[in-house]
Amino acid sequence: MNQIKRIFIWLRRIHRSYGFGIQSPTDYSFVRYVINEHWPYYAYDSLTDDDWLVQKLGRMYFRLANWRRPQQMLPDGYIKYWEAGCHSTRFTADIERVELARLDIEDVNLYELLLPKCNEQSVMVVENIYANWARWQDIVRDDRAGTTFDLYYCGIVFFDKNRYNNHYTINF
Repeated sequence: MNQIKRIFIWLRRIHRSYGFGIQSPTDYSFVRYVINEHWPYYAYDSLTDDDWLVQKLGRMYFRLANWRRPQQMLPDGYIKYWEAGCHSTRFTADIERVELARLDIEDVNLYELLLPKCNEQSVMVVENIYANWARWQDIVRDDRAGTTFDLYYCGIVFFDKNRYNNHYTINF
């Protein structure tokens, strides 16, 4: 993605920075202190990457793992970020329940496979949501999904049905 397009995306979403307009204290805290936390963490020096987007997403995944503290996860290309966020996470292809998972929007089979393993504590990160916008909208409207966050580069889905369902667009 070129620099001009990144700047355009950022400017278009500038009014959605730092949780402005979010009424839920839980959602506001999540946006402010997990998604858009800009203070340096203890592991940032060791978590560098040549690709700016991989590093940006990886650091957010680090903060997600630090916040959620999953016991088990599916292995993926961001293992070093997940492990830095929670050293006790075990990576296995055979998980009993979804605590925290990352998948691509095009991986419909994995999404459908993981859904029965989700509960009110589950958090799922869906990458490349603008590559298949219709699919992302289906996930947002799905009755099993709760609160969702559109970060442009990825989407985050909570499955807690005890909370009021909201869809937030966030400048990330």
